[in-house]
Amino acid sequence: MSVNIDSRVVTSGSDDFVDEAWQLKEEINDSVGVLKQRHSFFTDAYRRSTVQLSLQEDELIGFAAVRRDGYILFLAVSPDYQGEGIGKRLIARVAQEHDTITCHARTTNEGALQFYEHLGFEIKRRIDNYYEDGGDAYYLKLGSSGSIADKISDLVRR
Repeated sequence: MSVNIDSRVVTSGSDDFVDEAWQLKEEINDSVGVLKQRHSFFTDAYRRSTVQLSLQEDELIGFAAVRRDGYILFLAVSPDYQGEGIGKRLIARVAQEHDTITCHARTTNEGALQFYEHLGFEIKRRIDNYYEDGGDAYYLKLGSSGSIADKISDLVRR
C-alpha cells in the first residue's frame, strides 16, 4: 500500500492527539495483547514526552513518545499500516533528536523484538517482573558501534 504520510511533533506538556494515541494503543493491545498500560499512566507519560506522529489525512496511524534522554516510552503503528516503514521512520526521527535511543520490550513480544533488532537495537539485559502484570522485559539500546548519524542513515535506507 502506497500512502502519503504526514509527520508532526507534539511537544512536552501538550495533550494534542493523546486520545487518538490511547485508542491506537488499545487497538494494538486488543489484537496482540501488548501495550497494557493504565489510562492515567499512559496520558501522564504522553504529556511529559515529545511525541513524533505519523498521520494520513489527519488520522493518527503511528506515534513514538520519547523522554528527553531518548528513551522510547511508547511506539505504536496501526495494524493496517505495519510493514509500510512507518515505525522505522518514527525511530529515524527520534534518532535525529537524541544521542542514544533506548526502550523496553516484552520478552514475549516477538514482533517488537524482531523490529528493534532489525534496526540495530541490541538487547542489553533482561528484567524480570518489569511490567505491572508481572511480564518480563528486555532493555534495548540502539547499537553501540558507529555514530548516531550513521544509524539514522542506515534506518532511512532500510
